[in-house]
Amino acid sequence: MNICVFLSAADLDERYTRPAREFAELLGKGGHTLVWGGSDVGLMKVVADGVEEAGGRLVGVSVGFLGASVRERADEMVIAEDLPERKALLLSKSDAVVIMVGGTGTLDEATEILELKKHGLHDKPVVLLNTAGFYDGLKEQFVRMDREGFLPLPLTELVFFAEEAVGALAYLEESVGVR
Repeated sequence: MNICVFLSAADLDERYTRPAREFAELLGKGGHTLVWGGSDVGLMKVVADGVEEAGGRLVGVSVGFLGASVRERADEMVIAEDLPERKALLLSKSDAVVIMVGGTGTLDEATEILELKKHGLHDKPVVLLNTAGFYDGLKEQFVRMDREGFLPLPLTELVFFAEEAVGALAYLEESVGVR
């Protein structure tokens, strides 16, 4: 399975890097491919290193203005013209999406992916990996949107909230029929 992971390129605390490494190791050992922003810094590097070390493939999609941080070692690297093209390529190259901890860029990617799914423009499973309770507030907001009728489909059909890497990958594998 090609799994797109949206996440931070920042250097982060161990409470975020340890679970990210765990997910990366599971992904690689499962024979899956990481589809990610192509960066070789911060949490993006942690995940790419973990997938590669565990035997998985790396497919990066970067953008020209981030060229200085592009990972040299990847099975495939595409350079998009701009951020909208990058997001479209990341989605088109993947079978499923995982949203890990991140800043405004990750939040932008997450909301766009969910908006596209809401409108039926893709049906790929989406997991929000709520490491160390990072997305508790966002989860609460989504529950409220669902409860008050702002979502045209049930929240459970839009996104799956996982607290741990094992649960995230298990949900994706079950959703796409990987055994």
